[in-house]
Amino acid sequence: MTVLYIKPIIMKKYLNLKALCLSLTVVIICVSCSSSGVTEEEITDPTATNYDITPILSKFNGTGLTVTTNGNTVTFRTQNLPNHKSPYWPTNNALYEAYNGTNTNFRINPNSISSQNISITVPLNPSEATSKQATGLGPIGIAVNGVVFYNQYAGPNNQALTNEINSFDQYLGHPQQFGQYHYHMEPTYLTNQFGSDAFLGLLADGFPVYGPVENGKTITNSDLDAYHGHFGPTVDFPNGIYHYHITPNEDPYINGNGYFGTPGNITQ
Repeated sequence: MTVLYIKPIIMKKYLNLKALCLSLTVVIICVSCSSSGVTEEEITDPTATNYDITPILSKFNGTGLTVTTNGNTVTFRTQNLPNHKSPYWPTNNALYEAYNGTNTNFRINPNSISSQNISITVPLNPSEATSKQATGLGPIGIAVNGVVFYNQYAGPNNQALTNEINSFDQYLGHPQQFGQYHYHMEPTYLTNQFGSDAFLGLLADGFPVYGPVENGKTITNSDLDAYHGHFGPTVDFPNGIYHYHITPNEDPYINGNGYFGTPGNITQ
């Protein structure tokens, strides 16, 4: 019988080589796993992504609404007519409906919805502004149904919405003195239709506005920055993007102390 004898030094080299091979295998597996997903840096770093909002433009659909791209901008032209019922429609309009919301203090204002001619041009590739600009009274963005967003103030002197809220219809919008219908807060017709976590529109700086729920949680002001937004992935932007959120019954509702990005042109 032949006895196989391996010298200790040879056995030691064999074991070291085996350990090296195992180590290399682990490294290869780890590299392979990390390259297949989105890194934390890509989600949280605002400079990691060249944002392009082109994919969400197809979600805009409203009465008298057109969407036109030109180079690195997109222009929305809207008649600003809500596609839902309201007591602010003329009584002979098919969309007229008496107030049937939950606000027991509702009082209708003397204005009626009328067709507008509003143009909002925003960047297709929004980015953070070096110098932030405050939002003004009047349109600051546009919802997917072609109705404009307003900020958290009532005119003419940036007053809180405390009293004006009582004139919001059952879908939380109302017209001003020239018949321009608008949302200061959550457009409940849209969140009822598309979901509380849905994409609802854009502000004039090109950054998207989402509903009050994210990952099953209702967003509060404490989750957001001074501009009422934050960075993170969304269904439409899985690699992450800066985006605004609606906060229900919590001022400033849609936008905070200004635009995060540089706003485009708004004419009316």
